[in-house]
Amino acid sequence: MLPRLAVTLAALLCALCAPVARAADAAWTVRPGGDRPYVYLEGVPGTVLEDTLSVTNPGTQPLTVRLRPADAYNTETGAFAVRGARQSHGAGTWITLASERVRVPPRTRAQIPFSVTVPPGALPGDHPGAIMAASGRREAGVRIHLRVSGPTLAAFTVEQVKVSGGAIRYTLVNRGNAALTPRVTIRADGLFGEVLRRAPRTLPVELLPAQRVTLTEKWPGHPSLDSVTVHVEATAPGDARAKGSASATFVPWATVAGSAAGLLAAAGGTVWFLRRRGPADPDRAPEQNGSERHLARSGA
Repeated sequence: MLPRLAVTLAALLCALCAPVARAADAAWTVRPGGDRPYVYLEGVPGTVLEDTLSVTNPGTQPLTVRLRPADAYNTETGAFAVRGARQSHGAGTWITLASERVRVPPRTRAQIPFSVTVPPGALPGDHPGAIMAASGRREAGVRIHLRVSGPTLAAFTVEQVKVSGGAIRYTLVNRGNAALTPRVTIRADGLFGEVLRRAPRTLPVELLPAQRVTLTEKWPGHPSLDSVTVHVEATAPGDARAKGSASATFVPWATVAGSAAGLLAAAGGTVWFLRRRGPADPDRAPEQNGSERHLARSGA
């Protein structure tokens, strides 16, 4: 009995410890060397730039990590994302890793060198990229902020402003060669004056060159009956400015529908009453009263 109990307790302890060990082994990290938030590199066309990233394995088992370079872009809503393994055609193709497969011992930090070769014909401005690390089902990345030396232009446009119900939608398009952090002001004018004014605020978006993002501003207190013009104004460092506007008409359709239903009901009741009463008979002579019948019989 005791040996069987000991085996059961040992199995239970192994079952309890296994998830903890797996969780610890999964908590690996990949970062720029020196614990920077991202890698920033700048050089003229034809330059070879070098840097490092580190992979930390705090677990109790060896860790094998696969590395790959990638282009970066904005999703439709503005998030920073990277392209697939074979979809890079920009900065991701400029990055060369010292090793694309790294084995990191337990409780160890490995330093992985890499280089960026700026092509001779590279255009000036920002060229966003990343180095992605994957192990098992988990993938993490290090952002590479690469700038090719030369003139930079901060420029963008506000497009496709739309007002629908309680929301204002607009699209920001980066027309320059520098990454932008937009700051947006929204106001709306109605028939009798201003109906909306929101203070300038910095968007939680970094708009990359040649990218567009579509954003939505909720407007829960919009007028119930008015004709308005919504103005969206955006600014960004580098003296970038852009404006866009759209018009919209707010009508309380529920109230209008209710009034129309009431009018239709009243009209229907009138028609029903007239039909029930019936039309007058034009061939029917008016009925004579008693005195007229008496005079007719007496020949008067």
